[in-house]
Amino acid sequence: MIAALFIALGILTLLYIVLWVKEARAATDTPDPGAPDAERIAVGFFANFFDALGIGSFATSTTYFRLRKLVRDELIPGSLNVGYCLPTITQAFLGITLIAVQPLTLTLMIASAVLGSWFGAGIVSRMPRRAIQIGMGIALLVAAGFLFAKVTRLMPSADVGTLDLQGVKLALGLAGSFFLGAIMPLGIGYYAPCMILVNLLGMNPLAAFPIMMGACAFLMPVAGLKFIRTRRYSLRTTIGMAIGGVFGSALALIVVKSLPLYYVMWLVTLVVIYTGISLLRSAAAENRG
Repeated sequence: MIAALFIALGILTLLYIVLWVKEARAATDTPDPGAPDAERIAVGFFANFFDALGIGSFATSTTYFRLRKLVRDELIPGSLNVGYCLPTITQAFLGITLIAVQPLTLTLMIASAVLGSWFGAGIVSRMPRRAIQIGMGIALLVAAGFLFAKVTRLMPSADVGTLDLQGVKLALGLAGSFFLGAIMPLGIGYYAPCMILVNLLGMNPLAAFPIMMGACAFLMPVAGLKFIRTRRYSLRTTIGMAIGGVFGSALALIVVKSLPLYYVMWLVTLVVIYTGISLLRSAAAENRG
């Protein structure tokens, strides 16, 4: 089953690269043509290093691009989706290889997230964005409180070690993954909520990494190709982001795999707190706007 997953992801990756190269060569009006510089490669490296740890790359990259005026504002969304597609796929291949989640659980969790995203693009995206941001932000901070209590031993808990789901827990996991995929079009993100989901289901925190990376690896090429075809991205910047991002992702996953579980739990807790606060700040900003 893992082999079939790799084959499908490999075919999708080749298709993405071929279409990207084809469109870039055929277009005469692609914004910002040319070879990437060291700064753009470095952005991709550091953003994806932290992305592979679950912190995310879009917000940090957007802030840096605007600060340094590397990418025009209207080209930033497309550049993020195009440039970080291959690093995300790298994360999926390495994450699935290094962290051995039970194949059926992994495949079904990824598939449910992809189906949820397809469903959410047409329906959930019409729901009030700000209300969902507030709800998810509060939920993540509450969940982070429980994680903090576990990691500091303030609340007794059983050892977390399972890398698979069965029966009712599997059904709950698929429903949760579908929901998280469905709200992705609202900009909620999948990584931090997925970390919470696997913890609530009694799984090893490391199990979140191949699940969340695999799901996003199947979703991002579709989004990236839309921007490539409309030429709403910076070619020079995205090439640099892709090059640096592949290496940053690989290094981060090696670090994650070598960390003791105690430190992984701390990492998950901090990421969830960061994401919850970010969602509440985004909701507040939209309210002011």
